[in-house]
Amino acid sequence: MFLMDSLIRRCARGVPDEAAVVARAEGIDPAQMARAITAGRVAIPANSKRQHRLCAIGEGCRVKVNVNIGTSGTRCDPALEVKKAKAALNNGADSLMDLSTGGNLVAIRKKILSLDTTVGTVPVYEAVRRAGSAADVDADLLFKVIREHCRQGVDFLTLHCGVNREALAALRADPRLMGVVSRGGVFHCAMMVQRGEENPLFSEYDYLLEILSEYGVTISLGDGMRPGCLQDAEKRAKSVEYVTLGGLAKRALVAGVQRMIEGPGHMPLDQVAYNVRMIKEITDHAPLYLLGPIVTDIAPGYDHVVSTIGGAVACMHGADFLCMVSPSEHLALPLVEDIVEGTRVTKIAAHIGDTVRRPEGYRMEREVQMADARRRLDWAEQFRLALYGEHAKKIHCRDGDMETCSMCGDLCAVKMIRELFEGNGEKN
Repeated sequence: MFLMDSLIRRCARGVPDEAAVVARAEGIDPAQMARAITAGRVAIPANSKRQHRLCAIGEGCRVKVNVNIGTSGTRCDPALEVKKAKAALNNGADSLMDLSTGGNLVAIRKKILSLDTTVGTVPVYEAVRRAGSAADVDADLLFKVIREHCRQGVDFLTLHCGVNREALAALRADPRLMGVVSRGGVFHCAMMVQRGEENPLFSEYDYLLEILSEYGVTISLGDGMRPGCLQDAEKRAKSVEYVTLGGLAKRALVAGVQRMIEGPGHMPLDQVAYNVRMIKEITDHAPLYLLGPIVTDIAPGYDHVVSTIGGAVACMHGADFLCMVSPSEHLALPLVEDIVEGTRVTKIAAHIGDTVRRPEGYRMEREVQMADARRRLDWAEQFRLALYGEHAKKIHCRDGDMETCSMCGDLCAVKMIRELFEGNGEKN
């Protein structure tokens, strides 16, 4: 394999600029950051063809948030998708994924890539659109599309390399209620079944790594066999895929290609910690990228809340990167307001994860300052410190400009205890 002078190899020799920049942003020693990148425990998705704000994902870093946008065959409004992308970034997203399947996909992607952020895609979607059906996608077309995404400047690609014949056999041997819910996963299943061939992303994995290495693109090893409902959480296919992804993650690291792992789908809350730790162990602690997990199937319209419950628990046990779930998940293409709400609640879940995984934990300065501002009933300071202060201010002020909140009014415990203690010369 032709080996490029990748970020991983440059970090093995010292501290390149990219590592130094993200180390300062994360409050980590630059040499430590370089070692983590070399070991594959941190990834900085950054295509060599494009300059943008860098985002470090993995061990020791703040939990990052990705937001999916993109057209569909049913609704195709590129301008709306750009508006949604900007709304996501304005509300705290660290990266975007363009999952467009309708319209001029190259032109839409170009607009998203013009934004100052990390961008990912799923190339098999475009390959299926070009071929007309998943069964008509061959290796030549799939690799051509992957190379085009790399040339255009995409930073990370979700590639379902672990959806191979072994995973398909496990799916058949241990059937699931929902079968396969990943679009990329089912596309590759269709290719294997209809063409009678192995998934080319698995059988020609070394060639895939050569392409990614050439452009410095990060591979996000997709969770094509993730369970689509709680009833499928303990079925065999996902575990078979986990093991395969572990081997593929190791081969990527040896090739100098940065990698992330995706997972684990819908599952009961008490299984989240186990699955996160298992994936981390199998993949030698590669950065873990999750949508959810979705921990109940009966809350459509509130799946953004459901996913933050699973996501916060996942972060507590090692997840590094949360994908936004919007209120329209499982129901419709998101609107701008869905993107805003989904991004905000996911950002909150990421912060909750940081209160556990960061060295300072819940004693981080912002948390301490908020507690003090609440003690002093300093509303301006509370709004400044809040993740979404304008929203908080709007709620507080709807009953007028009050010293306390309108819930407690003149029976405010905070005001009473402060006056009691400070009135007697005590400090609380």
